[in-house]
Amino acid sequence: MKLEKLVGERFKERPADCTADSHALMVRGGYMKYVANGIYSSYMPLKRITRKIEQILREEMDKIDGQEVQFPVVMPASLWNESGRYESIGKELVRFEDRNESPLVLGMTHEEAAVQLVRDYAQSYNKYPFMIYQIQTKFRDEARPKTGLIRVREFTMKDAYSFHTSQKDLEEYYNKCHKAYERIFARAGIPQVISVASDSGMMGGSISHEFMLLTDIGEDSIAICPECDYRANMEAAESIIEYKRTSESEELKLVSTPNQHTIEEVCTFLNADPLNSCKAVVYQRNSDDKYIVIFLRGDLEINETKVKNYLGFDIHPATITEDCGLNAGFIGPVNLKGDFIVLYDNSIKGVNNLVCGANVTDYHYTGLDMDRDVPNAEFHDFAKIQEGGICPRCGKHTITISRGIEVGNIFQLGTKYTKSMNMTYLDAEGNLQYPIMGCYGIGVGRLAAAICEVCHDDYGPIWPKAIAPYQIHLCAVRSDNPEVKAYADKLYEDLLAKGIEVIYDDRNVSAGIMFADADLLGVPVRVIVSPRNIAQGVVEIKARDKSFALNVEMKDALEKIIELA
Repeated sequence: MKLEKLVGERFKERPADCTADSHALMVRGGYMKYVANGIYSSYMPLKRITRKIEQILREEMDKIDGQEVQFPVVMPASLWNESGRYESIGKELVRFEDRNESPLVLGMTHEEAAVQLVRDYAQSYNKYPFMIYQIQTKFRDEARPKTGLIRVREFTMKDAYSFHTSQKDLEEYYNKCHKAYERIFARAGIPQVISVASDSGMMGGSISHEFMLLTDIGEDSIAICPECDYRANMEAAESIIEYKRTSESEELKLVSTPNQHTIEEVCTFLNADPLNSCKAVVYQRNSDDKYIVIFLRGDLEINETKVKNYLGFDIHPATITEDCGLNAGFIGPVNLKGDFIVLYDNSIKGVNNLVCGANVTDYHYTGLDMDRDVPNAEFHDFAKIQEGGICPRCGKHTITISRGIEVGNIFQLGTKYTKSMNMTYLDAEGNLQYPIMGCYGIGVGRLAAAICEVCHDDYGPIWPKAIAPYQIHLCAVRSDNPEVKAYADKLYEDLLAKGIEVIYDDRNVSAGIMFADADLLGVPVRVIVSPRNIAQGVVEIKARDKSFALNVEMKDALEKIIELA
């Protein structure tokens, strides 16, 4: 491919609306173009990168006996009604009607389609186990798409679905797929990806892992213990709190706290430590706006995912009205009256001498003893794990919080979809059983962007060899020089004849422009033919990552380039 024919512009300035480096470099380098919020078109360099990623995915899925299939992007709503997700998923699922007023959805994930494809086929135990996968376009109406391809609405994804007759068989295959994912990320050039325990969310199931690429631009927070290698997404990490009960309980005392609403204001006013306080966080149930009040230690943050998982329904931050029975800024567990769902976090279990709201405007209590004053409270884990917190595995105060981009996920779904969609098989004894499912996803565009996020310098991407758009970037500096043009043209033709992927820049532009464009394309090996090199009888060969720079005699250049490609 000659660079002068490459569709797409490259430019120096960083776009103002690009917060992630990968987004800025892909726009600057002519990889993609904005179409609508969270929707992009791809130019050829990005298409070549994603095609190579897809090939790695196919090879690794085939290696663990995957069978490639293709599900439709548009599905009848009836499939999603079968699983129960048509109503349970919010606005992320795009719903519409065709000309016959038949309700349809755009596929944001394909569990329903996978079950529908195989439930007639797999009616006997001897058909199991098996795994099917696809690489397909999906659409998820994200509320806040951002950071380029890292969070979009339209995306390409590899999703796989395995079917089993026992939990043991699922677990064995789950581990096999986990290892396949490790190979995928290593082959794609980011072996530093780690797997973390995660929350299954709308996918359902009991066990799930996310594969995280640690980077400051990441949207996910990950709890890591360097002592025992514990790793979990913040949504799933258990918050373990040491109970700090003092020897004597003070009397519960009502104190005036005029205009002190936040826990920080109250503790400062009363000269108290937030660790010795109890605060309220309030949500409402989506279906009917019923209030949910959660009490936890004053210095901790609520983990909304844990609350939703415990309750089993969707919630949203509360709007506290004057007539709802809650006194904003002064809510406490003693004398709380009203038709509320009240929850208690483990952080205040058995604790005494706490500051808390008194459910009266401008008043708080001191001396709260949870055992004495709230004897019927039940405690659960609703808090976020903290930096320096206790590791759930080894028990040491060693938790660190890092940021990461989720580049893949795997779930043990169990029978959530097969049971709801009535997929059954006859076991060896002739009894009807529900198959057990696993699912395994990797976003192709997101993976490309994540790799760019950690594989770049100030000048452009540094693509790993396995997924680079080309193997060689050939630069003919001063192509108006007959010797330079003749040698570079011949080298280009010879490399193509050897099956080497070459992007050839023979434009009549300055070396600065030529090399700036080469940096933005990020090809691993750059070959420079120039009047000075020709005069010295050499060809310059450089690594994009600056790991080597060679001057090779012109007669040996072809062989050396092929060796490095």
